[in-house]
Amino acid sequence: MPTPERTLANKVAVVTGGASGIGQAIAVLFAERGAHVAVLDVSASEETMARISAAHGTGMHHTCDVTNQAEVDAAFAVVATRWRQPDILVNSAGVAHVGTVEQTSEEDFDRVYAVNVKGVYNCLRAGVAAMKDRGGAILNMASVASTIGIPDRFAYSMSKGAVLTMTYSVARDYVHHKIRCNCIAPGRVHTPFVDGFLAKNYPGREAEMFEQLSRTQPIGRMGQPPEIAELALFLCSDAAGFVTGSNYAIDGGFASLKM
Repeated sequence: MPTPERTLANKVAVVTGGASGIGQAIAVLFAERGAHVAVLDVSASEETMARISAAHGTGMHHTCDVTNQAEVDAAFAVVATRWRQPDILVNSAGVAHVGTVEQTSEEDFDRVYAVNVKGVYNCLRAGVAAMKDRGGAILNMASVASTIGIPDRFAYSMSKGAVLTMTYSVARDYVHHKIRCNCIAPGRVHTPFVDGFLAKNYPGREAEMFEQLSRTQPIGRMGQPPEIAELALFLCSDAAGFVTGSNYAIDGGFASLKM
């Protein structure tokens, strides 16, 4: 029996947080491989749409705050009207926070929880309703911080731990409804967030600190968004039809090779 190809031809995919970074790379690659891609983001997605168009793909942007359940439900309704109910959901929207429990204010905690936990819940709820018994693939963006201790990442680790366990729960509850649910656990990936973080916290030392952060991963560098997108493509394609309830580390050896 031949292995299914890693193609998404005629699939409808919803990608949250697709305006930049990992979400953008996933949205563009999915469009290149034939999917109709709906990017849900609070930010404008002109660059993502331009890249999808340049790749002769099909895409749409819908402004959506994933922390608002009504907005999420409305966005999924727009996608269904434009094309049909989604076959794929990628939960990539997220925010970060640096600090210990003592350095995390209630406002900080609520902000991280709202986007990274409630936002994923809202989209899972809508995605499951759209795919139930029809079938589909859901991919959540977790982190190495969901399984190991990272210094100064209290709120962020909390939120990504929740993403991991929500993945397991949805995979278990809907395996007999033809829904596969997995997550990816990236290490440090070079995104606009990293550049902004370095510029804010280490002005004039950006290059030095970039190299220092890169060396924390045994492979000696940060990941690139297209590398994460390739793993996402596999997990959302029919080639991964036997994969559900799994957490995939893609971290340059950070979790398993760390001394």
